Amino acid sequence: MLLRLRVSLPDRPGVLGQVARAFGVMGADILQVTVLERESGRAVDDFTVSWSAIFSAAELSERISVVPGVRVEAAWPTRELPGANPDYDLLGHIATDPTRAVLTLVDAVPDLISAEWAVALDAVTGEVMHGSWQAPEVVPAAKFTAIRPTVHSEGTLHLASVPVDDVHLVVARREGPAFHRAELDRVARLVDVVSVLAHAGAQRA
Repeated sequence: MLLRLRVSLPDRPGVLGQVARAFGVMGADILQVTVLERESGRAVDDFTVSWSAIFSAAELSERISVVPGVRVEAAWPTRELPGANPDYDLLGHIATDPTRAVLTLVDAVPDLISAEWAVALDAVTGEVMHGSWQAPEVVPAAKFTAIRPTVHSEGTLHLASVPVDDVHLVVARREGPAFHRAELDRVARLVDVVSVLAHAGAQRA
């Protein structure tokens, strides 16, 4: 199975190597490391690992946290395949059929940031215009009408909202941590490109 772990660690030489060795001892094969932030002498990295699940994710996290100064903030399943370039695939699909830009974006974005579902909300009525697999039929729209990208948590349910023209893209994650600002920025940039492609397609039509 593929597992993602969000790890906070001291930002100094040698620590990343210690973490990598700890993963290896546990039988986890590191497929990708994404640096989310580096500040105040610490870094926050997302590790995507191939995991045989001999131990539970909690046990794996506990063993990795044995490395001095290292904290595993969360561990959760992911469907994002390292090296698959899903962002480019998404943009290619949208360029082929820009009339379905928002629908295609909603269906694809959960896998891009290891989330569980996404919906497009009508900016005026708050109704769900389209939902990905596992998405609920009703989402509390009032919390997601900000004019800028935002994040929100309700207990273990973490949500990110990004305005897209006359709709709001809402992405949800329950198995895992709150959305990091780097993840929100990634979605916002992707939405900007999708919007440009959709408008260009409408003009050609």
